[in-house]
Amino acid sequence: MILLIHDQADSLRRQLKMMKTPKHAKTISFVSGKGGVGKSNIAVNFSLSLCKLGKKVLLIDLDIGMGNVEILLGLQAKKTIVEMLQVNLPITDIMESGPMNLSFIAGGSGLSNVFSMSGEKMDYFLQQYESIVHEFDYIIFDLGAGASQASIDFVLASDECIVITTSEPTSITDAYSMIKHLVASGKNIPIQMVLNRAESIKSGLRTVNRFQTVIERFLGIELKLLGILPEDKTVPSAVMKQAPFVLTNEKAPVAKAMKQLVNNYSQKELEIESVHPTSFVERLKNLLKNR
Repeated sequence: MILLIHDQADSLRRQLKMMKTPKHAKTISFVSGKGGVGKSNIAVNFSLSLCKLGKKVLLIDLDIGMGNVEILLGLQAKKTIVEMLQVNLPITDIMESGPMNLSFIAGGSGLSNVFSMSGEKMDYFLQQYESIVHEFDYIIFDLGAGASQASIDFVLASDECIVITTSEPTSITDAYSMIKHLVASGKNIPIQMVLNRAESIKSGLRTVNRFQTVIERFLGIELKLLGILPEDKTVPSAVMKQAPFVLTNEKAPVAKAMKQLVNNYSQKELEIESVHPTSFVERLKNLLKNR
């Protein structure tokens, strides 16, 4: 009985806070066409860099079974999104606190695919998600590599999508396939790319320019470059230490490049208003309803 009263009081406090702060967190999906391109590592360090700018960020690991956000942060989550869905835990019970006041939710294991959850479980997830969306400036989804229809729906419901690739031909080809899936949906979602592990800025720009030309010619959209991150031995060293590279060595080339990338992102965001009049939850519900 005491627990029930506490839960009701906590829910009431959140509802009052939502009424006072009508903002919605901006949702960003990080995706890649294939694994091994550094997507999760970039999502973690991007999130921490936003926190350094004073933003409130929630990073959600949706690469169920293969997720490594907590490992990259050097932390061990007490509970995961899988456990939340299995026993209907409040989302606040699975939110963890990381460096720089970053909030994160671990993916866990036990479900072959979080996106194959039943309609009842999806409704519960969205209900829980909606209860905390007003508490953050950004909610970042780290999705598994590749494209399934269900994961694509999550991307399309987001405010924008960031595609991670490297200069390797297979990585570029798979990134093209991912973007093609998104464009084929007919939804107008802003897509930006990050080129990771570039040998140099000059060679990276050549790769990006060729890729942008192909995307514009065959898919008819303008693919914007968010940034280029250099090949840097700081990255594997930080991964081995389970400490994000923007925290371990701020003077490293990759850390400087990430700082510039996030500063540019924040500056551009101030100049551009969101193209979505509806929330992430509303958009996702509409997508799922039309399947």
